[in-house]
Parts: sequence; structure tokens; C-alpha cells
Amino acid sequence: MRRTSIQRRLIATVVISQLLLALGLVGGSVYLNRRLLRRAFDNALKERAMSIAALVRYSEETRPRLIFEGDLVPPALERGHPDLYEVRTTAGVLVARSPQWTRATESADVPPESYRDFVFEGIGYRGVRVQVPVFDREPDVHTNDSLIVSYASPLDELNHQVLLAGIYTAVGTAVLLLLGVGFAIWGMRRGLRPLANLAGSAALVSPAHWELDPGTEALSTSELVPLTDAMRTMLDGLHRAFDQQREFVANAAHELKTPVAILKSTLQLLLQRPRSSEQYRAGLEQALADLDRLEKLLHSMLRLARAEQGAAASRELEVVDLAATCQTALDMLQPVARERGVHLQFTRNGAAAMHSDAEDLRLVWCNLLENAIRFSPPGGEVRVRVSAEGNQGRVEIEDTGPGISEADLPRVFDRFYRGDSSRTRETGGYGLGLAISKAIVEAYGGSVSVHSEPQRGATVIVRFPLIQQAMPAPTMAPVPTGAE
Repeated sequence: MRRTSIQRRLIATVVISQLLLALGLVGGSVYLNRRLLRRAFDNALKERAMSIAALVRYSEETRPRLIFEGDLVPPALERGHPDLYEVRTTAGVLVARSPQWTRATESADVPPESYRDFVFEGIGYRGVRVQVPVFDREPDVHTNDSLIVSYASPLDELNHQVLLAGIYTAVGTAVLLLLGVGFAIWGMRRGLRPLANLAGSAALVSPAHWELDPGTEALSTSELVPLTDAMRTMLDGLHRAFDQQREFVANAAHELKTPVAILKSTLQLLLQRPRSSEQYRAGLEQALADLDRLEKLLHSMLRLARAEQGAAASRELEVVDLAATCQTALDMLQPVARERGVHLQFTRNGAAAMHSDAEDLRLVWCNLLENAIRFSPPGGEVRVRVSAEGNQGRVEIEDTGPGISEADLPRVFDRFYRGDSSRTRETGGYGLGLAISKAIVEAYGGSVSVHSEPQRGATVIVRFPLIQQAMPAPTMAPVPTGAE
């Protein structure tokens, strides 16, 4: 995969945007200067035409005649190129014209009060045509003659000024562009430095060092604060998962060591000396019991690993009624409760259905109920309540046992954990039942919590997200199921 650089992309974006801005600024400046200079040039042309018209007067003879005072013509706008002019009456009588006026320049004739560009002898010209009355009239002359004055000047000087304005603007813009791009590059590198420091600090994280030190710059940068918090949260989760995995491996090795050692010692005793068939049978039965215990432990470990990986939620699921799975688990554990003299009570309030595997839910309820029954005294009660709260299903399992101590309460769902008032090897547990239940519940997007007070029992609360259209509640009376 081709590697890219955020810094290079940002720099390229800034450079391109600045170039576009510079081009727009230069183009706009040249256009505006050309427009202003052309307007001033047009005004000068019109004034020149009016000044030419002012040189026309009537003669003092008896017969009126227009006379042009050519010796008073103003000098050309440009020294190297002459101005062109022609004066006619509205009747078409020629009054005067410049020496350079030829038939080739008649293309400059335009309607009155308008302008036109043309080329004369390879030089660009701009001309104007105005219609004015004769300014110098004799008092006794009565005529309606008007003058049509055509006047044109070369555009070289105007174009030169426009070019100079464009060059000056382009040079100034280029200098500002270089300064702006340089400052932007410096600012981006400085602004991205906290990110580089954060990446360097993240590279130092290892299984032996989980602390992230982003530095004061990253902590004071508002855009990096969410990223820093997310990285810290991620590292905390990884640290906990790493510690749990390491603890799990150590506990699993310890738990597997005991049945393997017992099985090995049993077989070694059988091989030490010849024995009778009954003794061999008893030894093999003991070895099978140890293997059965070892198999149960391995099955629980595999079940826990599968639940923590979300395997329970990755299969094709069906619509399951929470109350029905609880009732099934109660029926399965009814003989155990009857043997210990514990009463089981089940109530439900509303329909609570979700997408899940019924076997997974039955395993959760069996683990929780078995734990509650085990630590309830003879004559005690285990109450199961199923209810729906909006889009969440709630299952409460409450016992009347001695409760859980405050020190053990935060760790009751840890793997291989046995508190003083919970699971022990003598009861057949490995400390995995509650951990498996929690993993399955979380795999379905639910949550599990436990509340307890000393000598007042414990309550486990499980919440699951329900489907929008809950299935109808079956006709099942919410009556207690007591032990006989």
C-alpha cells in the first residue's frame, strides 16, 4: 500500500489554494487597472475631440464659411505615434483632417458617442466619434450646421501601463505568496508536532510499560484531547485484557495441574506392584473420575473463550422468550433445590422477547440459579423475576443466603475467583460459572450486576435489549414453585 502524508497533503492544499488566490488577485487587478485606464483614456479621447471641435469657427466674410485653425491642434498623446482626427459637417462637408488620415482609417468611423478599436500601420488605435455644434458662431450667421468629429489615439502607452501594473501586482503577489506558503508550512509543522509527539509516546507503550505520556502540547490541543482520551481508554482496556489473559493462563495452568497430578499419582500407584482386578478397577474408576473432572474444566474454559469472542451472538439467532428460558432452568434445577430444602419462586411482568440462542440463556440462568441455591440455607428462597422496561428486559435472581462481602463483591465475575462466601472446590466449582454467564450476557449486548448486603442475601440483575415487537406472553400463572 502506498504511504501518504497528512502534512504533505495539507501543504499541497495550502499551496494550491494560495496559487489560485494569487492568480485571481493578479487577474482581477489587471482587469480592474485596464478598465480604469481605458475609462480615463476614453475621457481623454473625448476631450481631445471636443478641443478639435473648438478650433472650428465661421469666417468673417460675407458668405459664411467654416475655418479650421490647424496651428492650434494639441500635440499627440504619444510622441512616437500621431493622433488621427477628422472634422465634417452633418451634411458631409469635410472641414479638416490630420495629415495621416487615409482611407484605411475610415474603419474608425463609429456611431456618435461610441468607441472602436482598430489597427493603423501595425499600431493599435482607439477612436471616438462625437457630434457637437459649432462653438464659434458669428451673430449674423444663421445655420443649423453641426460638426462630427472623429478622433483616435494609439494604445501603446495604455497597454504599457496595464502591463506594468500587472507585473508589479504579480511580483508583489508572488512575494506575498512565498511568505504566506512559508508561514503556512511552518505553522502546519508546528501544529502537527503534538501529533508526532503523541505518536512517539504511543510507540513506547509495551507489555512492560502501559503508560501513555502525550505531553503538555497534546493535552492542550483541543483536537487531540479526544484522541488522547480514546488512546488512554483503549490502552486501559488492553492492559486489563492482557492482565486478565495472563491471569487466566496462570489460573488455568494451576487448575489443570491438580487433576493431572492426581491422575498421574493414581496410575503410578497402580503400577508400583501387582494388584488384584478389583484394585485395578477401583484405580481406573478413580482415574476416570479425575478425567471427567478435567474434561468438565476444559469444557468450561472453551465455553468461556467462545462466549468472550462473541461466538454466541454470531450464529443465526431465533426469537426467544426470556421467561420461558428462566422457567426451563428452574425446572432443571428443581431437584437440586428440593434436595437442599430451598424454595424456588418465579414471577413475570409483561412480555420480554429477544434474538438469542435459547441454550445460551438457559446456561446463564442455570449458573446463576445454581450459585443462588448453593448458598441459600435450608428453608430459604430463591426468587426469579422477569419484567420488561421499555426496550430492555430485566431478570432478577435473588437469594436469602449470607450475602457477599464488600471485598469480594467487585470480583464475583472474575475467572477462577473464589471468595470466602462463594464457590469452593468442595462444591465442585472452578470459579468459571459466573464468568461464563457474564461473557454470554455481554455477547448479546446485555449487562449483569450484583447487589448484596451481609446476612441479607444477594441479587443478580441481568438486562438484555429486547426486540421491538415482543412475542405474546404464554398462558402461565405466576405462582411460586416450592420444594416438596
